[in-house]
Amino acid sequence: MAEEAGLDLVEIVPGSVPPVCKIINYGKFRYDQTKREKESKRSQHQVKVKEIKVKPNIDQHDLETKIRHAREFISKNNKVKVTCVFRGREMMHPEIGDKVVQKFCEELEDVAMPESPPKMLGRMLGVVLAPGAKTGVKKKKETPKPSGPTEAAENRS
Repeated sequence: MAEEAGLDLVEIVPGSVPPVCKIINYGKFRYDQTKREKESKRSQHQVKVKEIKVKPNIDQHDLETKIRHAREFISKNNKVKVTCVFRGREMMHPEIGDKVVQKFCEELEDVAMPESPPKMLGRMLGVVLAPGAKTGVKKKKETPKPSGPTEAAENRS
């Protein structure tokens, strides 16, 4: 029947019993198949790791600018690697760089969360922030209890 129609007999589902075949133009079938594959690849987003380097003695405004850039990267579903680079005598006080990295993580905790705690690798302190804020776990602020008559009496003494 396929030869009479001038078309090809194409096996569509070879694993089924009996196998499913169609009488179609094989060239057009392959073209449509590759077109569907390209379309599915186009809709996928590959996660890239963007690196932001800071130094322990970074200025507040410069840090805010780098945080803003990191926020853009995270909004595009990319991971952000924050690296604090120590030079010379800065190695004597790694806690200063740790504060900078912690501040970076705290500023972005609404949109990203660290994959692991910051690690020291040679002269660099680094952490990778992945998109997606912590869901369901929010810090509760302690509210002061209202002062009752007993506390007011103690405060007067």
